[in-house]
Amino acid sequence: MLAPWQPLLEWWFGWGTSPQAVADEKGTLWFGKHHDAEAQALFGDLMEHALAGGLDEWQQCPQGWLGLVLLLDQLPRMIHRDTPRAFDGDRRAQVVVMQGLQKNWDYQLLPIQRVFILLVLEHAEVLDWQNISVERYQWLLEAQPDADRRLFEGFLDYAEQHQRVIARFGRFPHRNLLLGRPSTDEEMDFLLEPGSRF
Repeated sequence: MLAPWQPLLEWWFGWGTSPQAVADEKGTLWFGKHHDAEAQALFGDLMEHALAGGLDEWQQCPQGWLGLVLLLDQLPRMIHRDTPRAFDGDRRAQVVVMQGLQKNWDYQLLPIQRVFILLVLEHAEVLDWQNISVERYQWLLEAQPDADRRLFEGFLDYAEQHQRVIARFGRFPHRNLLLGRPSTDEEMDFLLEPGSRF
């Protein structure tokens, strides 16, 4: 019998046989804006159930844990893009991720799947979690064969960029307008810099 999270994981990760093959196939899904309607059609109801506090039973195994994390962290950013609701799942996602990390469930996932566990901490406006994210991306990179190192170096670099912003400001300035938060003069100057908006 198909696990309830399996269609989501297949949609998100595809069938590539290496991290680079998965990234090549799914990169536009992960980091583009052209699949938002598809995400809503396929998994919108499931996402809303997760955002409402449901699907706790998915946390009973690493694959279900990963599926719940995607519903809380990635899917809202697609389906509710450019609205405050994009961040609705962040708090619960962070708690769910930290609970799974304490069980070492990330080590039972494929390396490319672990990236999306750590992205939750990379999205957090909490420096301690940013530090954990960078540390674990470093560990993940060190464990990769030469053929995959460039891909994971990119993931680590992006995590370090997020960490530097939180270390400097304690929050992501590019979210301020969307969330109705006033920006400081320093943040306004920062937002004029290239690469200041993730």
